[in-house]
Amino acid sequence: MRTGTVDLDYRTAFELAPIGMVLSRERQIVDCNERLLDMFGASRALLVGRSFEVLYPTHEEFERTGERIVASLDAQGWYADDRVMKRLAGSRAGELFWCHVSGRALNPHAAHEAGIWAFEDLSSRRKLKLELTAREREIAALLIEGLTSKLIGKKLAISPRTVDVYRARLMRKVGAATTPELVNKLLAG
Repeated sequence: MRTGTVDLDYRTAFELAPIGMVLSRERQIVDCNERLLDMFGASRALLVGRSFEVLYPTHEEFERTGERIVASLDAQGWYADDRVMKRLAGSRAGELFWCHVSGRALNPHAAHEAGIWAFEDLSSRRKLKLELTAREREIAALLIEGLTSKLIGKKLAISPRTVDVYRARLMRKVGAATTPELVNKLLAG
């Protein structure tokens, strides 16, 4: 398709999309667009052919997110969540930030076989100023989604009581008296 002097095709749309995009196979980055490279402060050579693990704060978060994706795909293979990711290079290398990730496994019965994923940097709206453990970050993200202790426990394969312990720890760290106040403070950074 041609409009004015710009050729519009699928490759151009992928490269210039306003959100980060990734094509993946077996949790390896097959291709990514310019916005994703900017978001993570990376070069194409640093990401293409590598595991998504390089984008996570810890190996454990990478593994647990992979397990959550497998357990949570809907019948069409769709999945979305907010999670903490890690910038790779440049002046912000190592910086942790909130990111909304959504996408689709092309085969809902093999979640990691091949997928199309979109990444939106939430750092302008949601600051990450607290020092949180990997598990605290996971629980914070699920609390923000509005899940109960029971649902969080089921999603993370831990007991609801353990979720309550983490929630109490988060409340102490941010100075919140109630769960809604905790969520508001987490959202505000």
